[in-house]
Amino acid sequence: MDKITHTSIKKRLLATLLLVVFCFIGLVARLFYVQIIQGGSLKVKAFSQWTRDLPMRADRGDIVDCNGVVLAESNTVYTLYARPNELKDIDTLAVKLSSIVAMDKDKLYKKLSKKGVSEITVAKQLTRSQMLELISLDVEGLYLTADSERRYPLGNFLTQLLGFTNVDGVGQSGIEQYYDRYLKGVDGATYTPTDLVGKKLADGTTYYQDGVKGMTVQLSIDSKIQSFAQRATTQAQLKYQSKSASCIVMNANTGQVKAISVSPTYDLNDIPRDDMELLLQGSRNTIITDVYEPGSTFKILTSAIGIEQNKIKNSYYCGGSATVDGQRIKCWRSIGHGSQNFEEGIKNSCNCVFMDVALSVGCEKMYQYFDAFGLGQKTGIDQSGEAKGLLIDRNKVKNVDLARIGFGQAIAVTPIQLATAVCSVVNGGYLYSPTLVDSIVDESGRVAYKANPSPKNRTVSEQTCNTLKQYLVKVVEEGSGKNARVAGYSIGGKTGTAQKYENGSIARGKYISSFIGFADVEDETLVCLMLVDEPQGYVYYGSIVAAPYVGGIFADIFAYKGIAPRYDGNEKELNEEIVMPDLMDKQLAEASATLKNLGIDCEISGESGRVVYQVPAAGAKIKKKTVAFFACE
Repeated sequence: MDKITHTSIKKRLLATLLLVVFCFIGLVARLFYVQIIQGGSLKVKAFSQWTRDLPMRADRGDIVDCNGVVLAESNTVYTLYARPNELKDIDTLAVKLSSIVAMDKDKLYKKLSKKGVSEITVAKQLTRSQMLELISLDVEGLYLTADSERRYPLGNFLTQLLGFTNVDGVGQSGIEQYYDRYLKGVDGATYTPTDLVGKKLADGTTYYQDGVKGMTVQLSIDSKIQSFAQRATTQAQLKYQSKSASCIVMNANTGQVKAISVSPTYDLNDIPRDDMELLLQGSRNTIITDVYEPGSTFKILTSAIGIEQNKIKNSYYCGGSATVDGQRIKCWRSIGHGSQNFEEGIKNSCNCVFMDVALSVGCEKMYQYFDAFGLGQKTGIDQSGEAKGLLIDRNKVKNVDLARIGFGQAIAVTPIQLATAVCSVVNGGYLYSPTLVDSIVDESGRVAYKANPSPKNRTVSEQTCNTLKQYLVKVVEEGSGKNARVAGYSIGGKTGTAQKYENGSIARGKYISSFIGFADVEDETLVCLMLVDEPQGYVYYGSIVAAPYVGGIFADIFAYKGIAPRYDGNEKELNEEIVMPDLMDKQLAEASATLKNLGIDCEISGESGRVVYQVPAAGAKIKKKTVAFFACE
């Protein structure tokens, strides 16, 4: 046996002391970690174990127009919960509850008698009066929580733009989805101390945590102007039995959207959740998500480029077509427009003129301007699902492609892209990103967001804009846009009639009829684009189908803003009414001569034969210098 020495004892004591110190440090460190580092989370976990919480959904923020008109709001509704192990005389209770919450008493009894659960949901979406009746029962084991129900006071107003929420109050589309983080608020709750089986403690105190209402989102939309646009799209869609009709009104000086409407639509208070096809179709904001060949409305941009590049000739000749790269490209008027200057070419919407302008400018320069106008890229509007549009790769563009692009074919844009680009050529040459929201504020008035419109880039010069605006005013006063005239006011614009394509080829009988116009309204320049997708019947020209609605929208805006008309002698004459003659069964030449003698311009479908259809109908009272339509077979 080894001899125990004084030195060995000291070593053992030292080792033991170090071990004790090490354990003590570990214990202190553990206590520090538990008490300090994990203290908060453990306290919350403990609280959740000895209490039963019931949610109180915060009211979602309001959505209002630029004048404060409420477009979306939240109402408080109530949810009834029960804790079966606290209930007494369930049979009698089921009878009482059935008359209040409008449920079958047998179903209620079955619910309230359920075993093995600490809590059940009895009824949702209860009104304030129902809530007060339930409180008056004063039944232990029944609990009420406040919930939030989304409501749209104007029903089917701005359906695609506003969007909707799901049953949990989360934004699913439109403004509701895009600005959900601002609108959703912070939920509250009630906390009740309970025992192990979830029964409320006799001496327990219920704690209430109030929710915080979401922020108010104020749109740039003016509900009055929106009502004019929505009425126009509804009427156009019904009159022409079209696939859809859409309209957007923008402030060209800021990019703010004043109205945006797509028809058909549905009531946001009665969302067709059980019909997914209808829901998806009615929820898509086609002005932002869909692309189309713009047709002659695109000639505005070609004109601006040609003027800016000084590529406008003194005269042009249209024989009904032009041959480019060996391909014959027709003008919309098969017999041609003959000799004309550029201003007349715009009024006549002559395809040959704009083919010449595009080819004179050249592919490289044309595409530089397309970039400046924002074509082939998203505008940056504050909505989800925006499309970029379609441009042929500039390295693959042939002359025949460029010629077609010049008059709005072989290129696809979204309506918001076209409207934004046109805004830049009537506001002095500045391209703005379109915006839908002006500001976002919380309940205390603190501003979380404020729009600050600023131009992204310059497209063309102010001189070019002024020259082009004069030409476009003449289109409405003397050309194909006459049906958009409003006597006593100055409106400019351009018609468009574009064929649609399906599976890479032209879809026979399918068109998009459009008109884009502008007018000065007080200190704003408003741009209005109207599209009617696949109008049925003989009539499909933008001058007949779309232009009158843009004129009507501007007339309503002038009246709304209290802007008085200014007449000159000529405008008073134009306001006079005449009777539309009967053209039916007349030959094309005779019908054309009849209208010309009356000072009525016309759009014609067909190149010969007798008249089989006319608009307006014979005997209708129409204003002088209007645009009529007839079809020949």
